[in-house]
Amino acid sequence: MPLHATPIIRRDDPLSPEFQPLFDRHLKLMRETSPPESVHALDPGDLASPGVSFFGLRLGNALVGMGAFKAIDATHAEIKSMHVLSEARGAGLAALLLEHLLREARAAGFTRMSLETGVEPAFTAARSLYERAGFDICAPFEGYCEDPNSVFMTRSL
Repeated sequence: MPLHATPIIRRDDPLSPEFQPLFDRHLKLMRETSPPESVHALDPGDLASPGVSFFGLRLGNALVGMGAFKAIDATHAEIKSMHVLSEARGAGLAALLLEHLLREARAAGFTRMSLETGVEPAFTAARSLYERAGFDICAPFEGYCEDPNSVFMTRSL
């Protein structure tokens, strides 16, 4: 994996076969670290739905990450399925991808971005990333309820 290559983030198709290994790893991690009722990851078909903007992150020709945001309403969106491969972590790629998602959502007219993530140790780095990006803990939003295995976060755009 060429970690020295310039990162490229572009709108993509989650149904493209090249994303399947990334989804397999993402969903495996979610299912291994959270109880079934607390896994809120979307599958590729859900991410290909209207109202979802999906992006792939590449280093050279290597697909190393993905992320999406889903419209909740005309002004509020939710980050979905943000994932960077473990072997590409530590190079600031997740922060770059998150900033890209926030910028794209702002350009699409959203004024608030929210997310759900886990409480388990596997999600510590993600929670720290979101806190550094200005997200604050909030109550459950659209479609969620209180869950001891979930942390809900939000921020203005």
